[in-house]
Amino acid sequence: MSETKPLGGKVVLVTGAGGGIGRAIALEAAKAGAAVVVNDIGASLDGKRESSAAAEQTVTEIEKLGGKAVANGDDVSIQEGAQAMVRQATDSFGRLDAVVNNAGILRDCFFHKMTYEDFDAVVKVHLYGTFNVSRAAADVMREQGSGSLIHMTSTSGLIGNLAQANYSAAKLGIAALSKSIALDLQRWNIRSNCIAPFAWSRMTSSIKVDSPEQEARVNRMKEMAPEKIAPIALYLASDEGADTTGQIFAVRNNEIFLMSQPRPVRSVHRGEGWDLDSVRSHAIPALRSSYVPLDVSADAFSWDPV
Repeated sequence: MSETKPLGGKVVLVTGAGGGIGRAIALEAAKAGAAVVVNDIGASLDGKRESSAAAEQTVTEIEKLGGKAVANGDDVSIQEGAQAMVRQATDSFGRLDAVVNNAGILRDCFFHKMTYEDFDAVVKVHLYGTFNVSRAAADVMREQGSGSLIHMTSTSGLIGNLAQANYSAAKLGIAALSKSIALDLQRWNIRSNCIAPFAWSRMTSSIKVDSPEQEARVNRMKEMAPEKIAPIALYLASDEGADTTGQIFAVRNNEIFLMSQPRPVRSVHRGEGWDLDSVRSHAIPALRSSYVPLDVSADAFSWDPV
């Protein structure tokens, strides 16, 4: 990989790039030589459209650095919006080499209080948004015979979290979607990977603080800059990342993790088959020691970031 312009000649579309992680990746991609389509609808944290200025501000920053970028205000949750942003990439720059599916909203609340509308809105932006943009990009990338799709998942989905059933369901769905994309599109040299980012951003700033432990956790997160996520994203978008697909990474300050994916943990067999009594007396006692605990992301990442 060239030390100067590892993404020279490439075109990268970053959704939700008006701020936070998306903005950081867009800026770093431009510094690495890519032409960038900066997508952001300028929505509030819960998804209500406010202003398109955020995308334009990121474009201005890129141009001040001497890079090339265009702003896009289409909605990832709408199929036509995803198609329009991909079309803008090819109209503006002639191709599309990488997509970073970063756009997201939050509507956190406990499951027994969650409305259909709050579940639907979050899944539409995160899961449907990832599908819509990836599906539109896939047509371009298949014609090119190459491409990289990079999706933001979350340990809230991979491990678990309180009061985020909508967000967790969408983020775990994205991990499964990414694996299917990787399998289906490998014949065209299109790869698909996930990143679970830990970083202080507009979304994490909404975390409720109602205990000293949560306050300490939030203070630790404030130390994790969005720029820390960019290097792995740039690698996955680059030619050097061509042999990496179907993987899930997590980035936590200066740590990069390769995350596990579900596989059988333990099994029991009974030649004559199972009935309720034998499941109760034999199967469950044998399997119980391997149960996955009812933990949350903070339990799995219990040490201070380094």
